[in-house]
Amino acid sequence: MGLSGCTSIGPRTVARDRFDYITAISDSWKSQMLLNLVKLRYGDAPVFLDIASVINQYGIESSFGFSGNWTQNAQPPWPYSALYNWLGTGRYAERPTITYSPLSGEKFARSLMTPIPPAAILNLLQGGYPVDLVLRLTVHSVNGIQTRYGGGARMRTADPEFYPFVQKLREIQQSGDLGMRVRKTGEQTSTLVVFSRKPNPAIQAARDEVRKFLGLDPKSEEFSVVYGSVASSDREIAILTRSMLEILIDLSSYIDVPESSAMERRTFPTPPPEVVNGTPVAPLIRILSSPENPGDAFAAVPYRQDWYWIDDKDLASKRLFSFIMFLFTLTETGDKQGAPIITVPVG
Repeated sequence: MGLSGCTSIGPRTVARDRFDYITAISDSWKSQMLLNLVKLRYGDAPVFLDIASVINQYGIESSFGFSGNWTQNAQPPWPYSALYNWLGTGRYAERPTITYSPLSGEKFARSLMTPIPPAAILNLLQGGYPVDLVLRLTVHSVNGIQTRYGGGARMRTADPEFYPFVQKLREIQQSGDLGMRVRKTGEQTSTLVVFSRKPNPAIQAARDEVRKFLGLDPKSEEFSVVYGSVASSDREIAILTRSMLEILIDLSSYIDVPESSAMERRTFPTPPPEVVNGTPVAPLIRILSSPENPGDAFAAVPYRQDWYWIDDKDLASKRLFSFIMFLFTLTETGDKQGAPIITVPVG
């Protein structure tokens, strides 16, 4: 007599696996991003490895059996004798299949070398992201007004009018007076920056100053947005955007590298903070270094003999670091490539 069975434990593992894999993928992405920032600071080449798919198979099998026999004895005192056997087996199997896809070739060029479209930057502003943060991070210049850039031979400080310009623009954004509109003419689509036709009197002066900074028509309420460094008219805003690679190079300049690395010319010294009206400008991100693992950190990676990390108590740096992931999606301009087809055996 025997019994056997096979059952699936998949439904009970969905919640556990989803959170476990999300946590693992998120932590590995943060480490990969931070490591590439450090490598760029030291002149090393960045390498990105995407996770294309995660498949996990579970199986549990069990069997139970009973056997026995009895015989009649020819001699007393026991006329009968019996032998019984209980049999049981079980097997549990877990087969995770994780597919990795290196970022290289055309995909690398598209994701890291393509400048972010100006329309995508306006979408970020429309979504509520602070205009001063977005422009400092993603833009080289707006109508010729240049931002700070910390990348190697192109290292420069921001133009004197940049920070007053973004401060006034931030006031307009907070008042709700700044918006955008998409206009389609035939097959061409253009994006417009729109000021409210019923402006708030409290920010009228800020609107006038922004127009003055950018050389815009003081009577117009709509301005076309184009990619470039020079506007063709006083009703156009030319935005020279950065690629994802340029953004990473700029962020890497904020890393607080050990003094010995700069003295030995392994990398350049950390540039001093910019000063506006006697007040230092806060860095976009703070990445610290130490000889030992800091332990309680938002993200930490070893590189050569030192550790580089973001303090878990530095909320501004954590928010900006997480924001970088969203920027990757803005540079996907080509056809989407599907994940590789994987055949999973059944049974």
